[in-house]
Amino acid sequence: MDRVGEYREIIERILTAHARIPYSHGEIESKLIIDRDRNNFVLMVSGWDGKRRVHGCVVHVEIINNKIWIQRDGIENGITDELVAAGIPKEQIVLAFHAPNVRQHTGYAIA
Repeated sequence: MDRVGEYREIIERILTAHARIPYSHGEIESKLIIDRDRNNFVLMVSGWDGKRRVHGCVVHVEIINNKIWIQRDGIENGITDELVAAGIPKEQIVLAFHAPNVRQHTGYAIA
């Protein structure tokens, strides 16, 4: 399997596990959206918490130029540790939610 294919499987496995975690309040449901052709992986939530509408992106990950770009990471402890634990080197992970001039201080890839 090529690197991108391996990354796809790892990202999908991690996000699927997060999508299965039920919310303890409200009528909120996780939705995992995967576009393998464009290498986009999105974990969203939608529903109602009492009278308040809940709808938004929890995590958005893309594979760009053979690197994993984390565009949004709303997981409590972050997805990066899980990616590294699954065998992905930090040099292959870009924390895209940080400004480019900050990324050099994160210990992860710059771009």
